[in-house]
Amino acid sequence: MGKEQQQTLPPPPGVVGSLKAGFDSIASNVAVIALPLMLDLWLWLGPHLRVDHLFQPFFDEMLRYSASSGIPAADMTHAQEVYAALSVELQKFNLMSMLRTFPVGVFSLMSGKMPAETPFGAAAMIYVNSPLALAGWTLLLTLSGWILGGVFFRWVSIVVADPSKPSAWQLKYCVTQTVLFSMLWLFLMFLFGIPFSMMLTVGLLASPVLAQGILLIATLLSVWLVVPLFFTPHGIFMRQENAFSSIYTSLRMARYTLPTSSLFIMSVFLIAYGLDYLWNIPPANSWMALVGIAGHAFITTSLLAASFIYYRDMQVWLQTVFAKMKMNTPPQSV
Repeated sequence: MGKEQQQTLPPPPGVVGSLKAGFDSIASNVAVIALPLMLDLWLWLGPHLRVDHLFQPFFDEMLRYSASSGIPAADMTHAQEVYAALSVELQKFNLMSMLRTFPVGVFSLMSGKMPAETPFGAAAMIYVNSPLALAGWTLLLTLSGWILGGVFFRWVSIVVADPSKPSAWQLKYCVTQTVLFSMLWLFLMFLFGIPFSMMLTVGLLASPVLAQGILLIATLLSVWLVVPLFFTPHGIFMRQENAFSSIYTSLRMARYTLPTSSLFIMSVFLIAYGLDYLWNIPPANSWMALVGIAGHAFITTSLLAASFIYYRDMQVWLQTVFAKMKMNTPPQSV
């Protein structure tokens, strides 16, 4: 009986088929990549928010404290190298990149690149010189990124699920749940991120090998959590679930489809991050960077559409499997 039941079960959705359908859907509705394009153009050609003037005195004070604490010369040299590297990265940091929010947000190539040069020359700079201004800009940019991300994900889900326009109520509901889910995600990031950052800082100052070990452990933990929570936003936009119900649905889906879902997620990450090397080849001061921006916007949006298609088809498949299993389960005798 079990063998017959297994033979009658339909095959689960394929990874390659879902990816192909995602690319086809965006190729037929290419206007949906407008938001990633506009965000990257803004981060590239627009003004940059610099915060290095605010944090540089803190780094200088930490370096002076290390010098006065009587640490060995070799450790002091290592600390100077670490602080110098942090200063360089801080000078490149553009606070506008916070418009690219996680896990729901508009995809961006320039948020990770943060170029200081443009085809017009050096980017215009706006300096943040007070903690209050930093807090205000951070709140404004993060909230704007959440809202834009909700609109973008909803737009892609509509392209996949229904060609008709979303109602104002549905869009408002999805954006509201996006903000709620993102706030929950941010809370968890702070809960686990602050201790990790402290451990990583101590590791960097103590030994590069120790820091690499901490990063390796964090990476393994992240991979272990990615698959069960990867499809959490999809329930909000495809099934109009609230944030907490969508988390439960994603965990339940991962429980029954872990091998296939893991393969799909791995394929998405390999395609996205593998092609990022290609999109980053043109220098930021060349108009050829537009090719990389356009290619990144199309590929990442297509992969998002593929994930919605995979989620939709997998939910249908699970419902079919559960129905068949229920029909083939013999009633219990009293």
